[in-house]
Amino acid sequence: MIFFMDLQMMLLDMIYFILRNSVRLVLRPRTKPIDGELVLITGAGGGLGRLFAQEFSKHGAEVVLWDINSSANEQTAKLVREQGGKVHTYTVDVTSREDVYQKAEQTVKAFLPHMKAQNHGHIVTIASVLGLFSTACVEDYCASKFAAVGFHESLAHELVAEQVEGVKTTLVCPYIVDTGMFEGCKIREEVELVLAPLEPQYCVEQAMNAILIDQPLVCIPRLTYLPVLFRALLPWESNVIAYRFMGSDKCMYPFIDSVKPKLESNRVIEVA
Repeated sequence: MIFFMDLQMMLLDMIYFILRNSVRLVLRPRTKPIDGELVLITGAGGGLGRLFAQEFSKHGAEVVLWDINSSANEQTAKLVREQGGKVHTYTVDVTSREDVYQKAEQTVKAFLPHMKAQNHGHIVTIASVLGLFSTACVEDYCASKFAAVGFHESLAHELVAEQVEGVKTTLVCPYIVDTGMFEGCKIREEVELVLAPLEPQYCVEQAMNAILIDQPLVCIPRLTYLPVLFRALLPWESNVIAYRFMGSDKCMYPFIDSVKPKLESNRVIEVA
């Protein structure tokens, strides 16, 4: 009897959250203030990390910048200070456990345990739509992004299970961002008219919009929610056909062709 009562409550809760989030698409929730908050940004020396540092600072947050490249990190700090923001820089190798804990002691203590103790904070993971669905020839990149998504979702479930309601999580999954990382990647021309590479500033602004309303997941642009649904609902062969139609099945081929000469030249230099 208890099982069926719990089942009924679960279904009612699911309907409630579906309706609530449908309403949120039309009536945008109020954004939360972050002025005075301490924001730690890893990989702050360039790309999206630098833009996030500037964007958080614009909203009044005090930013802590981590990057292995100290000069690039200081350049980001200079940009933040020029716009009147408070900033602290640390040269950190995030692949080194000892380095992370040492720098954490100097800035924001031990991260998650302190967030839990204070029941306050927000964890943002910048992944990729290629962490939700994949494409050919970038197996290593897709694997790393699927891992980031899995890590983030497991952590989010942990916070919910422990009823740490004050620590929010946002998973950001952008389409290809025009930073030059995948320069040459090309889908079908007609499709690219509605699904072009993202401008970095636009990507960061959309991510910030989601963070400030505590949105758990944001795919940028919204059109990329469709492949996620198709992957879950359609047969494998149907997805293959859709990929082929869009030119997504071989979109990385031009990118690979463009980097081959660089790899070849590096090999020649190493041998020499």
